[in-house]
Amino acid sequence: MSAQMVFKRYEMKYLLSGEQKERVLYAMAPYMQLDSYGRSIIRNIYYDTDTYRLIRTSLEKPIYKEKLRVRSYGAAKPEDKVFVELKKKYDSVVYKRRTHMTERQAAEYLAGAVSAPIHSHITEEMDYFLKFYKTLGPKVFLSYEREAFYTRESGEFRVTFDENILFRQEELSLGSGIYGEALLEPGQTLMEIKTPGSIPLWMVRVLTEEKIHKTSFSKYGNAYQILFMREKGESIYA
Repeated sequence: MSAQMVFKRYEMKYLLSGEQKERVLYAMAPYMQLDSYGRSIIRNIYYDTDTYRLIRTSLEKPIYKEKLRVRSYGAAKPEDKVFVELKKKYDSVVYKRRTHMTERQAAEYLAGAVSAPIHSHITEEMDYFLKFYKTLGPKVFLSYEREAFYTRESGEFRVTFDENILFRQEELSLGSGIYGEALLEPGQTLMEIKTPGSIPLWMVRVLTEEKIHKTSFSKYGNAYQILFMREKGESIYA
């Protein structure tokens, strides 16, 4: 099955304890199954301007915000395929566009050294993004262990569990090892619900019973605040 390249959906985040995760998994079992990646380590490199304009704007919680990243599902060599992703959020709806390139092509394209290897509406949108934000470059490496589930009936309702979320500013390569500073407390899991519409009643029921509440949690946003705002004595609130 080919990878999906265009997404339009709601994304809701929840911080879970180990016990809460087990109860949610138990409630999911009759309805959902683990995707083909199983438990995988996802690597991301987030791009931003020299003044970190993208994440600074995002943390102000505007009605519209956007980000650019490169992602791989495992260590990527220069000729391995990776995803270049442009993610936008408007009025609580997430729009994501992504395209395949080799790791080398992605680095060269985003540096402005070459054109996109494939011409499409998605790369046209990325071309405009790169021209508009003139000083884009790799800023943060962020990795995590993910388990992703989808509904057996349609696959449109998805739930992911992210653990061991780490970030760093050195060795910004998708082929590098996994290390960095942790974003979560020991035993915590970040759960994301991703859906084009409503949440199934069985999921609403378990969230209510376990007193699991939606939270605002940006991985890149939290990493940025730890890196640049803690030293100023300001609060961390992504």
